[in-house]
Amino acid sequence: MLELLVGDESYDETKQEFVIENGVELQLEHSLVSLSKWESKYEKPFLSSEEKTEAEMFWYIRAMTLNSKIPPGVFDKLTPDHIKAIDEYINAKMTATTFGDEKDQPRGREIITSELVYYWLIALQIPFECQHWHFNRLLTLIKVCNVKNSPEKKLSPAELAARNRNLNAQRKAKLGTSG
Repeated sequence: MLELLVGDESYDETKQEFVIENGVELQLEHSLVSLSKWESKYEKPFLSSEEKTEAEMFWYIRAMTLNSKIPPGVFDKLTPDHIKAIDEYINAKMTATTFGDEKDQPRGREIITSELVYYWLIALQIPFECQHWHFNRLLTLIKVCNVKNSPEKKLSPAELAARNRNLNAQRKAKLGTSG
């Protein structure tokens, strides 16, 4: 979750520092729920490569907001630093999981929508409480489930022969025989 203090910035002469007056602490979560709200409003996929307008992005920030009863005008007080922090948060990896080289895997052209991600949750039996996780962490979990559920890669005849030669050599060495 990202927490931002938004309000009127002024300079306090006595303390010689900038202070936030009328501050509101925004709690934001980039999650499947947020994506679903945005897609419900705009009726197009959020995760597409299509550029989003400033208004669409500001509405997504509203969809990410967890606190209720936000006073009017708070979102108008977001500074460029706030926007940068939100952008960094949305694009953060949020996991230590990594995957090996994927050059040999073809890239899919499927458009990812919130409904598709919900389908993945159902198909992979991932509890719906994960819809509130950071979205990139949720996608990583889905990818881990797919990797773990995929059938073991079959060996080519050359790889199978090499593996058998190696096993035979190990057995010969262990038993002290020549064949």
